Amino acid sequence: MPYRSPYPVPGVIWASLPIPAFLIDREGKLVEVNPAGETFLNASVKALYGVPAFDRIHIDAPMDEALARARANQSALFINDVDVTSGEKPPVQCNVQIAPMHDNPDILMLLISPRDIADRLGRIANAKSSAKSAIGMAEMLAHEIKNPLAGITGAAQLLSMGLGPEDRELTDLIVEESRRIVKLLEQVEQFGNLRPPDLRAVNIHDALDRARRSAVVGFAANMTILEEYDPSLPPTLADPDQLMQVFLNLIKNAAEAAGPRGSGTIRLKTSYDLSLRMRRKDGSGRALPLKIEIIDNGPGIPPEIAQDIFEPFVSGRENGTGLGLALVSKIINDHGGWISVDSVPGRTVFRVSLPVAPKELAQDVT
Repeated sequence: MPYRSPYPVPGVIWASLPIPAFLIDREGKLVEVNPAGETFLNASVKALYGVPAFDRIHIDAPMDEALARARANQSALFINDVDVTSGEKPPVQCNVQIAPMHDNPDILMLLISPRDIADRLGRIANAKSSAKSAIGMAEMLAHEIKNPLAGITGAAQLLSMGLGPEDRELTDLIVEESRRIVKLLEQVEQFGNLRPPDLRAVNIHDALDRARRSAVVGFAANMTILEEYDPSLPPTLADPDQLMQVFLNLIKNAAEAAGPRGSGTIRLKTSYDLSLRMRRKDGSGRALPLKIEIIDNGPGIPPEIAQDIFEPFVSGRENGTGLGLALVSKIINDHGGWISVDSVPGRTVFRVSLPVAPKELAQDVT
């Protein structure tokens, strides 16, 4: 017999809520969960029915007292900026709302609004603005800097021809450091000169496989790379070369996070998730159901830079340029997609969400 809630909520409204929503009875048990709540707890409403709510929803606040107050006053209660988790994922800072149901005061509705997405949207917008400023300045200076560096490098090489071994070490250092600066400037120029994406229907797994094959014969030769693919995923709308560059940069970032020896495990995971929609400039929504995760078991992102990791020149490595993830963020933004990161010691997850290609383009992709 199909499951039917004894506390029905208008189906269209309930299913359309973009945030986790729960109905809790007087005994503190779950009696209804919306689709976003099922995703948040990674369980079906049938499995959750009758389960004590706060056995599954862990909120860093005195929730028994909050529920009692909402019932006693028969009014809504708001709790802002608290950590919430299902126990299976790192805590996420959220705003929590509790409100009694008008037709049944014994039932309370609990709404959880993760601040994570809104905050990251703001950070990505700021990163994009910062990137434009940084790129504009770099492009203006790059030509003027590279010319004298070429002269310095040439002069140092000429000087080294008439020097002894000890003094030649100094000229070699000048040449090496000059070349390092030129390489950095070339990365900045690549970041600024990235062409608009040539969008077409692309098989995500083909792009991932190209990046994986390139990684295992180079920087990730000592890594264990595991694939957890959903073979049923439809094609996305993307530039295949730029998408491969995104995955390659993320795999390289994961490999470098494991330390100088490059040992460790990277998981490449794909799945279909309808919970994320991005609002376009014209006000319409766009689903981004194709989710790609690059997961490593490194030490995690330092907390002091975790909020700014996609900004140019922010890096957790001693000799990092801070441009790899900024480039990834720019490419995903140009594709109308979304990128985020969750990081705790021993587990860092970079998530990329992309749209599905239109059917008329996808039919020729295998």
